Amino acid sequence: MQSFSMLINGELVQGNRPLEVINPATEEVFQCVTCADEGQFEQAIAAAKAAFPQWQKTDMQTRKDCLLKLADALEQRTQEFAEILTQEQGKPLAESTAEVGFSCAFIRYFAQSELPVETYQDDATAKVELHRKPLGVVAGVVPWNFPLMIGSFKLAPAVLAGNTFILKPPASTPLCVLKLSEICQQIFPKGVVNIITDNNDLGHILSSHPDVNKVAFTGSTPTGKKIMAASANTLKRLTLELGGNDAGIVLPDVDPKKVAPAIFATAFMNCGQVCIALKRLYVHEDIYDAVVNELSALANSAVVGNGLDEGVTFGPIQNKAQFSKVQEYLADAKENGVIAAGGEVLNGPGFFMRPTIVRDITDGCKVVDEEPFGPILPVIKYKTIDEAVERANNSVFGLGGSVWSNDLDKAYEVAKRLECGTTWINQHLAFGPTVPFGGSKESGIGVEFAQEGLLEYTQVHVINMAKQTF
Repeated sequence: MQSFSMLINGELVQGNRPLEVINPATEEVFQCVTCADEGQFEQAIAAAKAAFPQWQKTDMQTRKDCLLKLADALEQRTQEFAEILTQEQGKPLAESTAEVGFSCAFIRYFAQSELPVETYQDDATAKVELHRKPLGVVAGVVPWNFPLMIGSFKLAPAVLAGNTFILKPPASTPLCVLKLSEICQQIFPKGVVNIITDNNDLGHILSSHPDVNKVAFTGSTPTGKKIMAASANTLKRLTLELGGNDAGIVLPDVDPKKVAPAIFATAFMNCGQVCIALKRLYVHEDIYDAVVNELSALANSAVVGNGLDEGVTFGPIQNKAQFSKVQEYLADAKENGVIAAGGEVLNGPGFFMRPTIVRDITDGCKVVDEEPFGPILPVIKYKTIDEAVERANNSVFGLGGSVWSNDLDKAYEVAKRLECGTTWINQHLAFGPTVPFGGSKESGIGVEFAQEGLLEYTQVHVINMAKQTF
């Protein structure tokens, strides 16, 4: 078995508790590692706090150079990290390879970013400047669907801005992030980057600790609410990217055969385990049957299996608990709608379910109103655009949404009416380091990516100087 370590104060260390990592394609333990106890969490926080005074004074170019070295070293080990990721997360090897590539791209983007001083006034009476200062110790808490990429796009802006950083991966997919410890140890001064994991039981320490100045969390809305509550006593800065139930609206002017592949790809990427995946599809009654038929054909052609096997296009659901939840949504779909394709839980081992298209279903059902976070897409029929927009907006979530049409002007007008952080037109799930990303409603607080995301890791400091002397 490979060696995996945590990183605390510049040292590769083992945790004080055992942690078994299960391959979701086999349901077998394929790595036995260790995780931190409360004392080691305290050590990591203390190390980050001690490193902050010197790191915040380190010049910007040095910080950038560290990030570029990190991206280069990770890229050189792409195959190693991708194979580990597929075994712990389940996604096909091609998708794992792409995740490593995206991780490098995010790190490199922030390595070329700047935090310039802004001048608001400079005249005979006064000079007013806005400076961006680091916050202090930042904790990044990442989920099991994209642990390496999400960890990377939290780490990079945090340390570039002059903060010190603690990265905590989830217990079910800790390995890629722990393996990152080996690279970070060789690049960053001790205490600047710390990587620790738990058994999904100690995150509250980061949220409530007075020496942690910010938590950047990606995960479920219920967990986000707990983090927000735990952070209240210290008025900690928060970035929360939470759950979504993204709606897509298909206008009647599209060609079902042409639009279906793009919709299918964005609904079922990573076996539907994507916060901004298309999760409910509203299709005009004139083309409803045709769209359902095209989506069903794509679902029926999917190759489900171990992500390491050649030709596999869909891996397993990542863990047993999520597998059970998705089966509950499947039961709801069968009770309240008609399964047009899929609907099958494959015989084990492995947490496998075929991509499922549900038709003749409507709002008010669990599988439509909630977020299955699995390979199920309900397709809902509508008559008017106003009806579709109203139903799409009738949700506590507001992460993303999309409009599909051959009339771009009409699509644009519909897109403006959707209540979500991002509305795509004729695409979905299109994201990258240069485009700000955040949710509305219960889908989150704050912004990630781009310059706006970098600024989330800073404190505004205004210097207001009167041009008079005494």
